[in-house]
Amino acid sequence: MMAMLYIYKKYIVMVSRRGFLGDLTRATGSMAFLSFANPVFARQAEKQVARIANYGNGGAPDDEDFWGWIRESFTVSPNLINLNNGGVAPQPKVVQDAHIRYYQYSNEAPSYYMWQILDQGREPLRYKLADICGCSPEEVAINRNATEGLNTVIFGLNLKAGDEVVLTKQDYPNMINAWKQREKRDGVKLVWLDLELPIKNDEDIVRQFASAFTAKTKVVHVTHLINWTGQILPIRKIADEAHKRNIEVIGDGAHTLAHFDFKVPELGCDYFASSLHKWMSAPFGSGLLYIKKDKISNVWALLSNNEPDGPDIRKFESLGTRSFASEMAIGAAADFHNVMGSERKEGRLRFLKDYWVKQVKDMPGISFNQPDTKHQSCAIASIAVKGKKPEEVSGELFNKYKIHTVAINWENIHGVRVTPNVYTNRKDLDKLVVGIKAMV
Repeated sequence: MMAMLYIYKKYIVMVSRRGFLGDLTRATGSMAFLSFANPVFARQAEKQVARIANYGNGGAPDDEDFWGWIRESFTVSPNLINLNNGGVAPQPKVVQDAHIRYYQYSNEAPSYYMWQILDQGREPLRYKLADICGCSPEEVAINRNATEGLNTVIFGLNLKAGDEVVLTKQDYPNMINAWKQREKRDGVKLVWLDLELPIKNDEDIVRQFASAFTAKTKVVHVTHLINWTGQILPIRKIADEAHKRNIEVIGDGAHTLAHFDFKVPELGCDYFASSLHKWMSAPFGSGLLYIKKDKISNVWALLSNNEPDGPDIRKFESLGTRSFASEMAIGAAADFHNVMGSERKEGRLRFLKDYWVKQVKDMPGISFNQPDTKHQSCAIASIAVKGKKPEEVSGELFNKYKIHTVAINWENIHGVRVTPNVYTNRKDLDKLVVGIKAMV
């Protein structure tokens, strides 16, 4: 039976000819995208969401029936416990299926199906992502990762020699290198902060940033969540101080969108980028860039465009041939995220982090690099064991227990980053606790 692809309202859908009318009706519902990627999963999702509806949006963090069903939606390795979801997250099977389906469809007649059919799905996808971000679709560009988005802004801003940029030594290396390139090429001045993490008082963080601002400061670069430790910075408070001085704010949200519940405009950033292959569990190499509508003209397109200094957010998407299949499968990831709900997902991730941290935090020789205050961390924790190097700790966890973590040695930060995800269960974390206790 020949497959067909239809664009209907806000959805791009591939269906069989025979099932078109029935599927078209379902496309208006909240499970529309998932219904076509995996109808069985969509029916299960409706039942599960209805079952936990009485908990409220932020409830059910310890409902193992619901989260067990979420776990079954992933193709979890039976031989390895993956606790490095901060680097890149796996995709649920429904996203993998959508990706494969679009890929196979593209190969039937690439130049036609990719450019004349699948490419038409970008606008509906833009609306879906804008809804999650809480902003206008005219402020969202779809790209490959946070690095691409942030580089677009860093290299696209009209800065000149002597202009100052405030950033920290704890920022992500790709962003540090991008700013160093602008320093080397254009003569901008980089003003470095060296944060002694963890910092429990938000006002102390804000003061450090504000004290670095001068009359020459044009931009402040703020990492929303420090990837090395999991500490969440008070980005809105920093942005407010910056805007008092007419300083623009770039937010590195690589680790925050779809991790915990917020809307991007609430952060006060002029520019913000995130990687969707992290907490959104979208296909590898997918991301988005947010720019406030009135700031778009301030940023030159990184790649060629007929109006590189124009006001249209789409000027940042002039990539040429791309993986249309990967891009369209982002929609399935967004719907999977919405099945859980941002608040409920955040609650589960906090529950998992707290579950294992509470069991080892008072043991002698154990310390953490993230604060224990709720608003300053979520899923990510960074643990240090006295007398052991981070690579020794991560190596022992892997060699003895097949637990995959990541050793961190960056500037003044030394520890092992442990990052569960929604498919992680308590038994996985019980094994982690056993391994840590054995080391101590």
